[in-house]
Amino acid sequence: MIVLWTDALIFMLISALLVLAFYLRGKEHIKRPLQKIVSSKVGMGSLIILLFFIFIGLLDSVHFKPTDTKNNEIISLLDAWATPLREHTEKTYSAPFATTLYSKEIILLADGAGQWGYPRLAYGGNYLNGAESEHLIDILKKIANGFAQSAGLMVFSLLCYLIIRRKVQAQQRDFFYFSSSVTVSLIVSFIIISMAYTLIHLSGYYHVFGTDKVGEDVFYQAIKSIRTGLVLGTLTTLIMLPMAIIFGILAGFFRGWIDDLIQYIYTTLNSIPSVLLIAASILMVQVYMVNHEQDFTSVIVRADVRLLFLCLILGVTNWTGLCRLLRAETLKLRELEYVQAAQALGVKQGMILFRHILPNVMHIILISVVLDFSALVLAEAVLSYINIGVDPTTYSWGNMINGARLEMAREPIVWWSLSAAFVFMFTLVLAANLFADTVHEAFDPRRNAE
Repeated sequence: MIVLWTDALIFMLISALLVLAFYLRGKEHIKRPLQKIVSSKVGMGSLIILLFFIFIGLLDSVHFKPTDTKNNEIISLLDAWATPLREHTEKTYSAPFATTLYSKEIILLADGAGQWGYPRLAYGGNYLNGAESEHLIDILKKIANGFAQSAGLMVFSLLCYLIIRRKVQAQQRDFFYFSSSVTVSLIVSFIIISMAYTLIHLSGYYHVFGTDKVGEDVFYQAIKSIRTGLVLGTLTTLIMLPMAIIFGILAGFFRGWIDDLIQYIYTTLNSIPSVLLIAASILMVQVYMVNHEQDFTSVIVRADVRLLFLCLILGVTNWTGLCRLLRAETLKLRELEYVQAAQALGVKQGMILFRHILPNVMHIILISVVLDFSALVLAEAVLSYINIGVDPTTYSWGNMINGARLEMAREPIVWWSLSAAFVFMFTLVLAANLFADTVHEAFDPRRNAE
């Protein structure tokens, strides 16, 4: 098993979240907001979508070297599962569900003569005879077969849910309070599992999102890009959170020279164009890796180091906005009666910050975390578009969009790479934003007071 830097940080984050969940279990001030989230149909539906993306990202974060290869290739569990998608490459572009290449070429016939036409794909629909009616009927049959198999799995899960529901209803009368959100969760789960299973079933016979310039499956690229988006969104947010929370609360609570110093720091940092700072930092990393090639023998290791460093730079340059919000909220909270009473009674300042200030700014932190996650996923696409984002060998939606620039300008137009990246990115960002709204409503103390 090979542990990359980002892999280690991801699993450390998961461990910390599990410890935090164990520590907070049963606490009443956490239980009430969680019940509001569970009872929210929008919140539970978006959470199911996020968990689906996280599951794929975790599968792609367990790396190892296959025993059946002689080179130093490093793959993940997702790569091992998607071996047919990874290895079944075509010559060049092909449209979604196509059986031929996208452009005409000279085809050599059996007698050695040449014919101008569309060459057949090596893998996509290679078992068909070429008739258009047979092609369409085969696609519909494969879709129906995949949907039927996934529906059978979901029906079994639904029966288990109904059995558990009947037992819970006998002991808990207010179960119907959660039934609507649970129903939405089941519907969303059914849609996701059905679509995912159907696409996986189809990918064994066709390139469901077509292929790119070098013949690589676009569906495989879009799935592999999920981990990059999650890593950039989560690790960058965790890097910026400590600085934003500590500096923001300290500046608002103590004021005076501490407030002036912190304001000077983030004002100076904001005056530096973030794009130039990121470009300079990425260039430094590239120069370092070139001068120390012996430490970066694998392409995936080089790409992982650049991804980690990009997270660090984005974290350092993006904490100032949340810091200002927390400073402003802390300035208001420190003047409230219960904080003034605690100071008059001689409570230590550290305890006031931990027991009175921090819990009342937590709703701002939570909503900022999810919104910043969405913004960072979108920022990766912009940075990769101007070639200062992740490594070009890294699968990411930004690299897919960057590569689609020339594809959209050719004739005939190649639209599926951009469309696949857009659909996956839009789904992840929309689910994150909807879940952020639910979390904000649940943890906002002003809403709870109402």
